[in-house]
Amino acid sequence: MTLPDANFTHQCLIAMPNMADPRFTHSLTYIIKHDEEGAVGLVVNKPLQLPLTKLLAELSSNLVAPLRHPDQLVLFGGPMNTQMGFVLHREQGQWNSTLPIEEDICVTSSRDILDAIAQGQGPDDYLVVLGYAGWAAGQLEEEMAANAWLSCPADHDLLFGLPFEQRWEAGIHKLGVDPVFLTSEAGHA
Repeated sequence: MTLPDANFTHQCLIAMPNMADPRFTHSLTYIIKHDEEGAVGLVVNKPLQLPLTKLLAELSSNLVAPLRHPDQLVLFGGPMNTQMGFVLHREQGQWNSTLPIEEDICVTSSRDILDAIAQGQGPDDYLVVLGYAGWAAGQLEEEMAANAWLSCPADHDLLFGLPFEQRWEAGIHKLGVDPVFLTSEAGHA
């Protein structure tokens, strides 16, 4: 069974408890693009042991202003191109490579946004991630039909407001479900 007309752009995928891929165990993944060619998402709740201040220093971004969240960690965005960085943020700004997703949520892949963050001129709410999750055409729909993921609407609090360790469960609660009742069995009629 597939979901041919489904579009999960601006949705969060919630990994089911039986997720076989350990990279996605208890993950919450924000889908930034979903079309006939496939889907792309960013995991938003798996911090790496890499402080943003260290990443900025490695990129020679002169940290002029204190970061809004000085202890902020860079996130594992997914297993694909883990050396590639993205900034998921509010406020579109004037950065070189920004893709608007929904209303005031954007993703930027150009370095100029990191320089702006280091200068205290970046967006107020942002996540810095390395890598991304990707699905070929029809693959995400097949995984959804196989009960690998649940989806919930994304919102600012889920993406930017909650501590990382609370996001997976908060996504489940948005659906009105208690995580203890989740099962790996798909119910298809």
